[in-house]
Amino acid sequence: MPDAITFFHAPNTRSTGVAILLEELGAQYQTHIVNMTAGEQRQPAYLAINPMGKVPAIRHGDALVTEQAAIFIYLADLFPAAGLAPAINDPLRGPYLRWLTYYGSCLEPAVIDHFLKREPGPPRMMPYGDYDTVLRTVTDQLRPGPYLLGDTFTAADILWGTALKWMTGFKVVPELPEIVAYVERVCARPEFARVSARDAELAAEHAKAAAAD
Repeated sequence: MPDAITFFHAPNTRSTGVAILLEELGAQYQTHIVNMTAGEQRQPAYLAINPMGKVPAIRHGDALVTEQAAIFIYLADLFPAAGLAPAINDPLRGPYLRWLTYYGSCLEPAVIDHFLKREPGPPRMMPYGDYDTVLRTVTDQLRPGPYLLGDTFTAADILWGTALKWMTGFKVVPELPEIVAYVERVCARPEFARVSARDAELAAEHAKAAAAD
């Protein structure tokens, strides 16, 4: 790969999924740790990377990419030999893109609104429709298994596996049989354990530094 990948990461955040994806792809990359405990995400240096003050973000040559779905699409396409993204002429390409974007455009906002007990707006004003339909659409897709696209494991499963593990762990999504089985299956891959252990060490270092201040 002619241009180095710089990965902006904070432990136990949405960027964990990107860390796992990079490992699954066998990518060579440099990690720039953003210490959110110390508020580095709100400092000018990082706001120049992402004005939202959020991770993940990647820089690859002249390309700066933020937003989970965009990063997943970009990286999986960058390493086609890894086989984590259906090719543009593959019939699975459309469903793959659908599920990569469905997470951020439908599931996450629906779950957060539901968890915070926000009153839903008029149906025509809700970008995701309604919570029950969003969740049912997900479980219907997961039920046949083993992955979102049947027998084909893709980058979309890394995004959804990490997200649903967090959501069920914090009880913001019900531990339905389809979801639990899917999370267990996806998160059993060795890259998940490796990144989780690394994140735990980073989080402990940040907490120790914060306590010493």
